[in-house]
Amino acid sequence: MKPCVAASPTPTTSLLHYLRTNSGACDSREVQEPSQFLADFITREFNAFLWISLIAITALLLRKVLSLFTFWAQARNIPGPPCPSFYGHSKLITRQNLIELLSVSHKKYGSVIKLWLGPTQLLVSIKDPALIKEMLLKAEDKLPLTGKAFRMAFGPSSLFVSSFDQVQRRRESLATELNGRFIERATVIRTKVVDCIMERIQTFMAKGRIDCKMVSQHMAFTLLGATLFGDAFLAWSKATIYEELLMMIAKDACFWASYGVTPFWKRGFWRYQHLCTKLKFLTQDIVQQCRKNCRLFCQMDENLYNEIANMGRESASGAPSCCGVEMPDNFSLHEVNGDLNAREEPCGNLMGVMFHGCPTTAGLIGNLLERLVTHPQIQDKIYSEIIMVRNGSMKQDQQCVDKMLLLLATVYESARLLPAGPLLQRCSLKHDFTLETGVTIPAGAVLVVPVQLVQMDAASWGQDANEFNPYRFLSKTGNGLMLNASATGESSFILNDPHDNAAFLPFGSGTRACVGQKFVIQGVATLFASLLERYEIRLQSGSQSDSKPTMKNSVSQLFPSPEIVFIRRTS
Repeated sequence: MKPCVAASPTPTTSLLHYLRTNSGACDSREVQEPSQFLADFITREFNAFLWISLIAITALLLRKVLSLFTFWAQARNIPGPPCPSFYGHSKLITRQNLIELLSVSHKKYGSVIKLWLGPTQLLVSIKDPALIKEMLLKAEDKLPLTGKAFRMAFGPSSLFVSSFDQVQRRRESLATELNGRFIERATVIRTKVVDCIMERIQTFMAKGRIDCKMVSQHMAFTLLGATLFGDAFLAWSKATIYEELLMMIAKDACFWASYGVTPFWKRGFWRYQHLCTKLKFLTQDIVQQCRKNCRLFCQMDENLYNEIANMGRESASGAPSCCGVEMPDNFSLHEVNGDLNAREEPCGNLMGVMFHGCPTTAGLIGNLLERLVTHPQIQDKIYSEIIMVRNGSMKQDQQCVDKMLLLLATVYESARLLPAGPLLQRCSLKHDFTLETGVTIPAGAVLVVPVQLVQMDAASWGQDANEFNPYRFLSKTGNGLMLNASATGESSFILNDPHDNAAFLPFGSGTRACVGQKFVIQGVATLFASLLERYEIRLQSGSQSDSKPTMKNSVSQLFPSPEIVFIRRTS
């Protein structure tokens, strides 16, 4: 049997084996090459993205650093005390000593000074009336935190937007209503309004003594409520609860707004929010009862909404829009009919007027009460003026306060001596601007006017600037209304426009001045005309008779509110 011999490979079999082997390797490389290429592509793209991001962030940071150095360079030209540390003067400033610090700095460095509140926060204070007027016209914006207290309590409102371009239309609409149709209602303070006020005051007196602060708070609340809601407000059973809630919220609003981050973790914050919600529902309740009286506000908001809606349609179709206010999709006017909506609603407007108007009006009324009880001779002359005007009036149900010049001058003087706030704040968010003196104010700087210092400045008001003297607004010559000599037993006077003096700033000035200043002046004057006609206001027996404030570095140091009594006149 022949042994088996292995067949030697022929050229044909070797070629087939080679082709099979190389064919498998090619298939493997064909499978591996696309996946490797995709991985390399992703790596390169990701690295490119990282480089672009790094370059963009570096450019942004360099731009910020350049802006900061430019900001510092511009601020170097503004005089002011040197910074004690990298954090500026912030550790030296408190709410109590800020005005005093500004007073000392202005005396040393001039009418325009700077204070650093931090490495990037500059405060510029201006005291010269001419420069103040110029600044208020050029700096139309307010600080970004403006209206934070109101937004935290009741939700967003276009009345408190920082940019003037966005708030201008709303301010004009509100000013038209307050200084137009509503001011007509404010000048007709009927007897039952005074009766309602005195009924509450008598309740206070039955529980104990009353002071000017307590009385002024109730008078301001009743004045605004009766003016906005009409006579139905006087008979509203929940008015007392509404007043207490409103004052509690106004008292705590600044505290909660001072937090940089909304303090959701605080139990007291949620109690505060609960009070705000109750106030919203109470506002809704009075609006439902006074629909006819609130029609003015509804019409105002409805007209504004129609304008904004039309502009929104133009913008959506590609046409340019000139309105800077964005309207929420759920904007409606059904709140008057019962649907609570805190956004841009008539009730939002009403709460805004009450929330900001009550404390400021109460401050003016309280100071006016203090001046009248500490200057009884002025009160007697005002009473004689009221009687004379009333006897010569054709309408016995309306107070002609425009003819009560000494009363108006007393209101102006009270507002001058104790403004609503110590500082008037403005800023220019986008643009630098230069004052007539050549000082350039950089964009973003916090601009303040120390109102109390300006309104106590002897250069603007005379050597008796610290004293109560309503006759400073009256003169024997000039253009104005005549004060009859028989009203005061003195020679005739003419009432000067207080805004002719650029240092008169209790309601601000310029494009961001208080929209309701005329409304408040007329309303307060009318209220006191009706009140003084029937009652005499005197110091409570045993109360501190000398409650006149003293001055320290041109800063008024107030005494405790004096206790007062109302004595009904017999004639």
